Amino acid sequence: MHVVSSQVGLSDEFPSGLPHRDTHTSEVEPPKDQQHPVKWYRSSMFNVTIVGVCSFACPGIWSAMNSLGAGGAASPNLINAANAITFSLMVLSSYLSSALMYFVGVKGALIFGCIGYAPFAAGLYTNNRYGNEWFVLLGAALCGISAGVFWAAEASIAIAYPEPWNRGKALGYWLSFKLFAQMLGGAINLGLNANNDQAGQVSYTVFLVFIAIQAAGPFIGFLLNSPDRVERKDGKKVDLTITQNPWREIKATTKLFFTKKFLLLLLWIGNAVFSESVFFTYLAMWFSVRSRALGSLMSGIVPVIGGNILGYWLDRGSISLKIRSRVAFWTLVIFQGAWWTWATVLVTRFKETKPTFDWTTPGFGAAFGVFIFLAVSFQLNYLFSYFIVHNIAESDEEIIRYAALLRGTESAWQALSYGLESLTLFTATGGVYMSFVIWAVAIYPTWHLLRRFGVHRSLAGDESYSASIERVKEKGAISSATSSGDEAGTENTIKA
Repeated sequence: MHVVSSQVGLSDEFPSGLPHRDTHTSEVEPPKDQQHPVKWYRSSMFNVTIVGVCSFACPGIWSAMNSLGAGGAASPNLINAANAITFSLMVLSSYLSSALMYFVGVKGALIFGCIGYAPFAAGLYTNNRYGNEWFVLLGAALCGISAGVFWAAEASIAIAYPEPWNRGKALGYWLSFKLFAQMLGGAINLGLNANNDQAGQVSYTVFLVFIAIQAAGPFIGFLLNSPDRVERKDGKKVDLTITQNPWREIKATTKLFFTKKFLLLLLWIGNAVFSESVFFTYLAMWFSVRSRALGSLMSGIVPVIGGNILGYWLDRGSISLKIRSRVAFWTLVIFQGAWWTWATVLVTRFKETKPTFDWTTPGFGAAFGVFIFLAVSFQLNYLFSYFIVHNIAESDEEIIRYAALLRGTESAWQALSYGLESLTLFTATGGVYMSFVIWAVAIYPTWHLLRRFGVHRSLAGDESYSASIERVKEKGAISSATSSGDEAGTENTIKA
């Protein structure tokens, strides 16, 4: 018998190259007559819809304000500094979110997470109308405390509630709500500022609508079903209960952060989210008010289409996990490299020429197009990050921890991004240059993790793959037994 130590490499954390929460066959939707009947208000998609509406009302409207370019302000520096405060605090609140769920559950965490968004919108309103700055920073802090918990809770729900064959579509559907908010914000803003072809700040009336929508978020959260009340068509129960005491939960989350699987994902997360402040600052710096409003609208519409297409592709159970993951990954990598090359050329030129583009200005299409493509890439990378996390999580409890780590890491990257973008010397070109570098260095470690998805040899004998994995989990080692002249029952381990 050959025993592979649990310290050997990635293969020990990733047995046979494939995470074991769902096998390939479970991703194929069974015939309707084999599916369990569910009440519509208990169904997984109803609950994903509630999470989506909360996402629309809270982070979606936050993004709508952000998509106006620097929160609709004339200068991006104050708003970028406020966003840096928000994301810095979100690192901590995301990290502690699984411990909080021990006390209030995932539903309570979602409701708590909605509370802090409206004060930030109120701060932007007072700044836009009266020039007040301290309220912006206070609102940013309150938003950061609650938003990290919201992010972890919504991600846990969106990953764990749906049936395996619906998970990609559910992720695309859920993330679309956030973009619907950007579309609403952009449409409102475009209607109010359609005749303003100059640089400057947007109308403060917009923020009154945004405050009202965000204040409704916590009340919408009460419509969510607790995990034990969700009904899935595969008959399986959702269990997102945290059973360990908070201190042990924090230690378990910390331990998970330092696993090779998650460390290999760090740069991809940065590649996915660092760019948000960059392309919205780009919009604020180089475009007129009505062009920024158009950008706010279009940065919602086009990514919704792209995100749902990617979600449907990732749910194609008839195509192997290996093919789905690799095609998606390399498509994202190649196209994003093209967009950053394009953006690098443009901002280098703009630093010298200092243009303000209106939609009637020559060269508007080339300058505006790269903003749209970068917004699409952000959405696709974001969705793909959740796909990866689902495929490396080995239990429902790990989903909560990975969601907390994912959102906390996103927040750290975005705190760095918005902090740097608040520096005058960095604003014009530095963000684009650094994003290009992050994209390049993220490719190899992510590929090193992703290339194991769906790569395993079929197991002979009566033991199913999932049963073998459970046995491995119990014994704490991976065995490969061989016998001369009889290959039946052989289990092969693919090493990193």
